[in-house]
Amino acid sequence: MTFSFTKLPIIETERLILRKATEQDSDDILELYANENVVEHMPLDPFTSIEDAKGEISWYEKIFLEQTGLRWVIEEKVNKKVIGTCGYLNYEVEHNRIEIGYDLSPESWGKGIMTETLKAVIHFAFSELNVNKIEAQITSENDASLHLVSKLGFHRDGVLREHEFEKGRYIDLVIYSLLAREYTNKPSTKL
Repeated sequence: MTFSFTKLPIIETERLILRKATEQDSDDILELYANENVVEHMPLDPFTSIEDAKGEISWYEKIFLEQTGLRWVIEEKVNKKVIGTCGYLNYEVEHNRIEIGYDLSPESWGKGIMTETLKAVIHFAFSELNVNKIEAQITSENDASLHLVSKLGFHRDGVLREHEFEKGRYIDLVIYSLLAREYTNKPSTKL
């Protein structure tokens, strides 16, 4: 099964527009990923140039064209600023599963923005991509993200101990998942 759309769909929520990244977003993407708090739990060093941001945007286009993933920028409706990104990686067609990923500017933390965002993209995955399983792989030290997916109905599957070597050390990844049948039975996680 492949994506049934040729352009990245726009998703609108109460406060946000989730859309395709463009080169005009380069400054906001640079600002986002230059922040050490944003990349702390990611396998990225802070961005230092506009070329880093443009490379990130190119990667979003690449995974979409390969149909291995989708990545939206998160734009605030009020001021049209990109404050984060979200989407899916590692789309495994034969197993009907996909991995969720997301990040957000610290100025927007604690305002329910990522909850609002993830409810929309989770709904999209189950209703438009018709996946059976959404996985989240989260570093064991990222308490906010662990709490977020748990709040959204994800189940803790286990821990991959010292699974990745990032920033000079081995890190554990905590695996969470949400199944389509669980989502159907949990209307509180729908939009």
